[in-house]
Amino acid sequence: MVRSDARENRARILDVARAALAEDGDTSLNQIAQKAGVGPGTLYRHFPTREALVLAVYQLDVDKLIDAVPGLLAELPPLEALRRWTTDLVAAMRKKHGLGDALISIARQSTTESAYGPVIAAISQLLSAGQRDGTIRADADPADFLQLTGALWRAASGPQDRSQPMLGLILDGLRAPGPT
Repeated sequence: MVRSDARENRARILDVARAALAEDGDTSLNQIAQKAGVGPGTLYRHFPTREALVLAVYQLDVDKLIDAVPGLLAELPPLEALRRWTTDLVAAMRKKHGLGDALISIARQSTTESAYGPVIAAISQLLSAGQRDGTIRADADPADFLQLTGALWRAASGPQDRSQPMLGLILDGLRAPGPT
């Protein structure tokens, strides 16, 4: 069993690392430890390598996205839940690209493989809810949806951000045909 102070240290390190690495992918582990208020030894006990820390930050973001699906479906109609979840996915993926310099190619592959299945499962849950209530086409495929949304997080951010209008087009394409 992990002691509560160890869990708190790990959580604090992850929070600091997320912010620091998004701001500057070259932030040193010693700087992260200092900002988190822990010694380097504590950081290295939890994350023996830089890649382990970056992967943990990314996995935490993916886990939060996955865990949000039931709550979104409980409070919103399926298409709106899918819109909100996809908007959060785009933000997380843009952040991931910001962390890209900190990830080596093997770690990138590991990250993609560990996140793909759970993300597809979350999309499946959102699409299935809309298929059950008749708002989403029966032939909507989670892998196709993920591939289409890949363009959203690669789109320019800031004042030229076109991700929401593009998402609107994707969601319009998912709508089940109305009665004729």
